[in-house]
Parts: sequence; structure tokens; C-alpha cells
Amino acid sequence: MITLRKIEPEDVPFLYQWENDASAWSDGANHNPLSQKDLRDYISASTGDIYQDGQLRQIIINEGVTVGCIDLFDLDPRNGRAAIGMYIAPAYRGQGLGKQAVEALEEYAFGFLHLRTLYAVIAEHNAPCRAIYQQLNYTESSVLKGWTQEDNALIYIKNYANRI
Repeated sequence: MITLRKIEPEDVPFLYQWENDASAWSDGANHNPLSQKDLRDYISASTGDIYQDGQLRQIIINEGVTVGCIDLFDLDPRNGRAAIGMYIAPAYRGQGLGKQAVEALEEYAFGFLHLRTLYAVIAEHNAPCRAIYQQLNYTESSVLKGWTQEDNALIYIKNYANRI
């Protein structure tokens, strides 16, 4: 069973490796390397309050091992919605950890933050990630044609009302 926790300065080596994984750049918004200083500055500036920062990054822990991170971002408090982004380190993919992390984030977002809607924008070629959201009853809402240089993207949405 995984747990989520706030990022800490000790996470810089993991974040440095993950943020600089160029193979994942086509699936996210990062398109350039980040320095360890960039990451330390980000952690220092983060309050851990999604309403103040507009985003919340959590570290995914499985049996005491740091395996990835998951974010709530693009917060829209008025309409009660936020986007989800996730990275699972390659050595830990295919073990159901991403699904567990999204479930844990849903509990926090729907139960504590009282958000009404969560969504994820996923590259069309990223079948493993798409499968996670399908298993968790997210609805494929739309296709974003030519969303990235490499691919189309799909929007998956889950509203609190249709949460299981």
C-alpha cells in the first residue's frame, strides 16, 4: 500500500532524475533539464498549501521506498477542479502503484479539499497511464488533436458525483 507525503529537500536527487528523464517530456509540460538548484528553490518556495501555491506535489512511497510523484495543479477553486500529473520511476511501473497513487490523491482532493472534478491530460500513446484512469472510472472526455509535437492527447475527467 502506498502513501503520499509532501516533498522534502531530501527528495532533490529523485526529482532531479525524474524531471530530467527526457523520455517523459513528451507526456508532460517539461521540455528542458532542471538543475538541482531549480528543484531546491521550488521546494523552498512551496508552502504545501494548494490554495496558496496553486499546485501540490506529493511524493509516492511504497513500502518505505520513494517510487514517484503525483501532482494536483491548475487549481480552479471557484469551480472546484484540478488537474492530475504523475510520474512513476521506470523500475516501479506496471505494479499498480500509479493506480493506488491516484486513488489516494482522489481521497484527499474529493474528501478533504472538497473538489468536484479531477482531470488528466494524457498522451494518446501512453496506454499504461490511460488504463489507470479507465480502471478508476474516469471518462474520456475529448481528444486534443496535435496537442504535442509527438501526439494527440486525451482528457480524462472524474466528477465527485460519479466516484465509486
